[in-house]
Parts: sequence; C-alpha cells; structure tokens
Amino acid sequence: MKTIAYLGMDVHKDTFNLCALDGTTGEILGETRCASDVKLVKKFIEKIARDHKREIQVKAGYEAGCLGYSLHDLLEKQGIDCDILAPTTMHSSSKNKVVKNDRLDAKMIALNLANNTYKPVYVPDKEDVCVKEYIRMMNDFKKSLKKVKQQIKAFLLRHGLIYQGKSSWTIAHLKWLKNLELTGLLKETLEEYLLQYDALTDKIERFSQRIEELSHKRRYEKPVAQLRCLKGVDTTTAMTIHVEISDFTRFPNTKAFTAYLGLTPSEHSSGEKVNRNGITKQGNATVRSTLVECANALVKGTIGIKSKRVKARQKGQASEVIAYADKATERLQRKYHRMMYQGKPRNVAITAIARELACFIWGIETKQID
Repeated sequence: MKTIAYLGMDVHKDTFNLCALDGTTGEILGETRCASDVKLVKKFIEKIARDHKREIQVKAGYEAGCLGYSLHDLLEKQGIDCDILAPTTMHSSSKNKVVKNDRLDAKMIALNLANNTYKPVYVPDKEDVCVKEYIRMMNDFKKSLKKVKQQIKAFLLRHGLIYQGKSSWTIAHLKWLKNLELTGLLKETLEEYLLQYDALTDKIERFSQRIEELSHKRRYEKPVAQLRCLKGVDTTTAMTIHVEISDFTRFPNTKAFTAYLGLTPSEHSSGEKVNRNGITKQGNATVRSTLVECANALVKGTIGIKSKRVKARQKGQASEVIAYADKATERLQRKYHRMMYQGKPRNVAITAIARELACFIWGIETKQID
C-alpha cells in the first residue's frame, strides 16, 4: 500500500529546506537541508522510502517566489507531483510569527499541502511564459524612461528653466529642450540625459512593434482583437492582460477574478462594527496596474461618443462583442462622472472603474457577454 507523503520545500537561490509529512498520521518522515538541486530532492525521497520500507507517493510544494515556475517544471520532469503555493492563501499558525526559520517554513508548507489549506498558483505553458517575460521586460524599460523624464525635469527646475507650452515630451517640447542655451558641463549633462531618453524611446517603440507581431499569432489574435474593442485597451495592454491570466475559465465568476487581482476592498470587522478599507492589493500586480492605466484612458472623452481610433479597432469584430464593449465603456464613464459628482477622491473612482472593467474583460474572455 502506498503512503502519501507531503513534501514542504522552503526554497532559496542556493539551498532547499525539506520536510516530509505522512499524509495519514501527520508524522514527520524526514527533514533535511540541501543544495538547490532537484536530484538531491529525489535522493531525499528515495531515502525516506528505504528507511520506512514502503512505497511512497510524493506531493511536493513550495511558495511562489524568486524561482518562478522553473523548479516546478524540473520536479515534474523527475516525476514528482508539485504545486506552487500562493503565499496569501496559506494557513499560518501564530507560532510562525514568534519563531520563524527555514525549517519551520518547510514544515508549515508541508502542513498546508496535507490539509489542503492553500490555493495553487496557475502554471502557464512555455509560450505564454516567454511572452510574459518579454512584456515585463518592456515595462521595466518604461519605468527607466519615466525615471529619465523625472531627472530631466528636475535638472531644468534646478536651473530655472521652465517650459511654457501645454504638454511635455511632445515634438515642440523636445525641440525646446535641444535648443536651450546652456554652456559647458550643463549643456553636456542635458545632452547625456537626452541621449538616454532617445535610446529608451527607440527601444520601447521596437518592443511595441514586436508585441504587435506576437499579437497576430493564432493563439492570441482573436482574444486580443476582442479586448481591443474596449476603449482604453490597446494591443500591448490586451496582450499583457491575456498572457498574464492565460486561462480565465479558472475563475468561476467576476468576484473571484477581481479578488485575484487585489481590486476588492479589504475588511477589518468585529462584532457589529464593519470596517472596509482600501483594496487588498494581493494577487497579480501587473494586471492590476495595467487595468488602472486603462481606466484612466477610458474615462476621458464625451460619454457615448466613439473616437476614430476605437472604431478602427472594432472593425471586423462580431456585432455582439462591439455592443458589449460599447455598453461597458458608456456604463463605466457614467459611473466615473457620478462618483466624481458625489465628491469621491479621483483615485477611488479610478480604482472602482478598473475593478468593473476587469469584470467586463472576464466576460469577453469567457464568452459570457449577454
């Protein structure tokens, strides 16, 4: 008769802490600390089987972290069933708050596996992972560009140089920057900043073109085109949301989806007192921040009026998808203006729009657009 052993793994770059529990009795079958090598994990499992003189079926698990999906894939190749545990869903005893170390963490993970008190992280296929990493790389460069823009503006402010035009980083603004009458090291400093700005801008444009090409792959073309029917959702945004989530059907309803994105209000209630605070900010931060950016773009413009850009993106799509996207846009714009009229802070209103936009996106991806 096989014994089910739950193998908790507290993993780091250089070391693994392992703890195996008997699935029936809860007895600790073995504990060890080893180098970060999957072969040593397999040897540990084989040693437990020899010591207890019985066949063991292993269920391994580790917390989502720096190793990503790589360890999961390596363990699966070795024939070891493995889950990646979402940290925010795991049960943790009060003792872990007083005494915390790698050995206890491994035991805590094993107990969660044995008692099923966790939710596993969804593991996408390799192609989705590759596209996801490419998009995240582009977002890192966008953050660098934003930083350079801030540095240039700070430099100008320190020297009393203020642009009188309406918008920054337009053709006129860049021409003004390049024609400033500076001398010596000040001129050289600004030129270096602008060289960095130009280099990053060119790279981001190239990355965007590559993502445009990827969006026309068979597996992405239809869902991305449908998401683009929504105002505020361009190709890069649609690819980001679709690839980061990958399988929308794993969420039974919109409430589960928005909770995963950390867009639902947190709560701290006791007795008759009910206190709801800001959003939880748990789950996928990339999709959450992307939806907030989309919400900022969506609420602009006149309610019920579609721009030429949106009409162009909707061209060739099914009439029910277009109608659903238009209904979503109008509803969200009206909701935003209503909240602003009621005196709600703009950030609160935008977050509410992002949360409801996520619900409409879930409807498109799961084909529930009635």
